[in-house]
Amino acid sequence: MSDMTSRFAGKIVELPQYRGKTRVFDDRRGAGAVLAEMLEDFRPSGAIVLAIPAGGVPVAACVASALGLELDVAVVSKMTPPWNSEVGYGAIAFDQTVLLNDALIADLGLTDSQVKQGMIDAAKKVKRRLQALRGDRPMPDLSGRTAILVDDGLASGFTMRAAVAAMKKAQAGRIVVAVPTAHGDTVAGLSAVVSAIYCPNIRRGWPYAVADAYRQWRDVDESEAAEILREFHH
Repeated sequence: MSDMTSRFAGKIVELPQYRGKTRVFDDRRGAGAVLAEMLEDFRPSGAIVLAIPAGGVPVAACVASALGLELDVAVVSKMTPPWNSEVGYGAIAFDQTVLLNDALIADLGLTDSQVKQGMIDAAKKVKRRLQALRGDRPMPDLSGRTAILVDDGLASGFTMRAAVAAMKKAQAGRIVVAVPTAHGDTVAGLSAVVSAIYCPNIRRGWPYAVADAYRQWRDVDESEAAEILREFHH
C-alpha cells in the first residue's frame, strides 16, 4: 500500500463540475454513488468504511457496497449549549476522545459546569448510539488499516475532527475523509490532519448548510441507520 500512500497523501479530491453549486445530489444514496466512483482506487485495498451516524450511514453503505469494503460506524456526538442544539462547541467520540473549541466556548460565555454537563450529555448520546448501532460487538482492529470516514457533509467539521483523533488513537494506517459536500475552509483545515479528503461539492461563503447540496433532504434517525446497517451485513 505504500504506492497508494504516496499518491494520496495530503490530497483534496473534488469534482470541478460540482464546485460551488447547490442541489447537486438527489439524496444521500445518490451522493454515496458519486463518492464511490471517486474512491474506486480503494476497491482492492482492504480499507474499512466508517460511517458517522446517523446521516452518514446511508452514504457510507452505498460506498462500502459499491467497493466491496467492510462497513462499520464511528459514533461521534457534538456538545451543544442548552439554548442552541445546532451550535457545537465540542465533540466526543466512541472511544471517549474529546475535542473542545475553547474560542467558541469563550464567545458563548459557557461556564465550566455547563461545558461539563454538555460533555456528560454527549457521552450518554454516544453510548446510546453505540448500543443501537453496534450492540455488544467490539470495534474492529484498525491498526495499520486505511480508515475511510464518511458523513453526509461537513460545515465546521468539528465532529469529524473528533473522529479523526479517535482513528489516530486506534493507530489506523491512513485516514481518509469522504463526504459529498463541505465548506471550503473546513476542507482546507482537515486536509492538514488526514491523508486525503474526497469531496465532490466544495462550497464557500456563509451561511453554509449541508442540506443545500441535496434536492431531497430529511433527518436520518437511529432506527433507520440501524436498519441500513442490518441490511448491509445480511
